[in-house]
Amino acid sequence: MSARAASELLLVGSLPADSTEQALRAGGELFGDMVFALPDGETGPRRAWVGYEREFLVRPHPDVEVVAETESPTGIPRHAYETPVFGIRSGVDELHWDSWPRIDDALESWRVFSALRSEGVIPAGVRFQVGLPFPSSALNGFKADFARDYPVAERAYEELVGRELVRLMSVIPPGDLALQWDMAYETQDIEGVLAWTAEGAWERFAGPVVRLTPQIPEDVMLGYHFCYGTFPEWPMYEARDMGLLVRMANYAVANSGRTVDWVHMAGPRYLRSEDRSFFRPLVDLETGPETRVFLGIVQPIDGESGLKRRHATASRYLSDFGVAMYCGFGRQPGADGLETMREHRRVVRSLR
Repeated sequence: MSARAASELLLVGSLPADSTEQALRAGGELFGDMVFALPDGETGPRRAWVGYEREFLVRPHPDVEVVAETESPTGIPRHAYETPVFGIRSGVDELHWDSWPRIDDALESWRVFSALRSEGVIPAGVRFQVGLPFPSSALNGFKADFARDYPVAERAYEELVGRELVRLMSVIPPGDLALQWDMAYETQDIEGVLAWTAEGAWERFAGPVVRLTPQIPEDVMLGYHFCYGTFPEWPMYEARDMGLLVRMANYAVANSGRTVDWVHMAGPRYLRSEDRSFFRPLVDLETGPETRVFLGIVQPIDGESGLKRRHATASRYLSDFGVAMYCGFGRQPGADGLETMREHRRVVRSLR
């Protein structure tokens, strides 16, 4: 069976737009013939990615206490070590969240998407793409007593995700939906570069793969986004090569309990575009024909020429793949978001 995600481009998630409607209209116009699914741009508070979970899911919980606020002079964290620090109140062994604000936003965006698709702004065959953060990424604020607090928070988060997936799919037909598990803190956790985590990093990634992904029906397209984050810049941690991302992709495909339609793996900094050793682990990918591979090798810093160099290097080790930005690009510098998206289309088209 061939991959259902048979497109040349993946839009990872965030887009440089001011609203959901603006993101979807521009996405339909510029990328509708290039992608299998369109995200809503992750606009507004979701522009901060898992900062949204910190502020709208974790902080309001009555059994979560703020151990330390951000030390940023603006009140907005500038990097991963400047985020608020949370802890679970003494004596509390279980948490429960009634609902997930991210799902509320997805359902509201679906209404806009559905209307625009009915108007022909978005092509009929394009699905609605929703990115959901994996547990370690969503719960990165539990730094005070990670070994005690994280397992409690993770159990509650996984239970929440299971319930809210049902709510999401009760409104959005599975055949219209593409879900992407997003992870950046998981990769850094396994790399051993997060100062606040404890032993068991691989299980914090592998366990949710086995427990959460099988809950997603086969009619829903499903993908994984693996990268090292963009907070405050790309990458938060520069890996030696793509070995860990390949290992994670192989595990996800083999253990998800269902088809994995795509995997996205972020590439290197632009200075390593011809670094064969960085890309060489791609020969060990075991994803199979049902899984489309997208490499995050589009970078605004060097545009068309840089993409072609990285594409040529990666092609030594992987014969067929699509491309994407190294991560979402809703926070890219530049005043004109629409022009940024037009340039993204032009650069990707240059590979033809």
